[in-house]
Amino acid sequence: MRNFTGLPRCSEERKARLKELCASLGIVMNQYELLNLALTHTSYAHETPRYPHNEHNERLEFLGDSVLSLIVSTYMYCHFPHFDEGKMTKTRAQVVCEASLYQCAKRMGLGDYLRMGNGEIASGGNQRPSILADAFEAVLGAYFLDQGYDAAERYLLGLMENEINAVCNGLVMMGDYKSMLQERLQHKWQYEIVYEMLGFEGPEHNRIFTSGVFVNGEVYGTGKGRTKKESEQQAAKEALERLQKENFQPG
Repeated sequence: MRNFTGLPRCSEERKARLKELCASLGIVMNQYELLNLALTHTSYAHETPRYPHNEHNERLEFLGDSVLSLIVSTYMYCHFPHFDEGKMTKTRAQVVCEASLYQCAKRMGLGDYLRMGNGEIASGGNQRPSILADAFEAVLGAYFLDQGYDAAERYLLGLMENEINAVCNGLVMMGDYKSMLQERLQHKWQYEIVYEMLGFEGPEHNRIFTSGVFVNGEVYGTGKGRTKKESEQQAAKEALERLQKENFQPG
């Protein structure tokens, strides 16, 4: 692929960290500056003295979003020929939603490699679903530029093929954890599911909400998010994980 020049250079220490990430993901990069850019949040670019304010991951995120959409669309077209256009559109939206990409980014440990401004770090930005989902797309965009489409496709399907198949086969609805929890308990009429906001943190323009999901008055999961709805989804996800891990139903 094309050689990209003029990008902010990596220190040897930073490059070693990025090599560590690549090793854990089973990928190689020729231009670590691209990967470094993919993991640079806007807050870092704006707060760091003498750092170019436009050198952050938003453009790579834009590119990665398109690459992601093409790979998932192609996979569905080839493996699910009975899907019509409407079905493909709806299913793809479930696969590439923020909650799905956030889970992939968490598995990859991207939060540990993000460069962020002090304010974002203090507010836990490196674990925020929206930021991690964006970073996932940016990393995909960087890898595509560095290694080409075929490598990007192998990389993405290695991470998401099982999830794509599960969604396409109707086994799960990625991101809609509240519906999944409701479905898990829907035949158990004695179970009452209630979501409550437990608190919030951060300034008014950048709030992080914490919600809990209660089953018959007992808290089964808590979650954080930029909105109450997002925090409730994360709480429902934690509740589902608990039910799955402990292999029991609420009493």
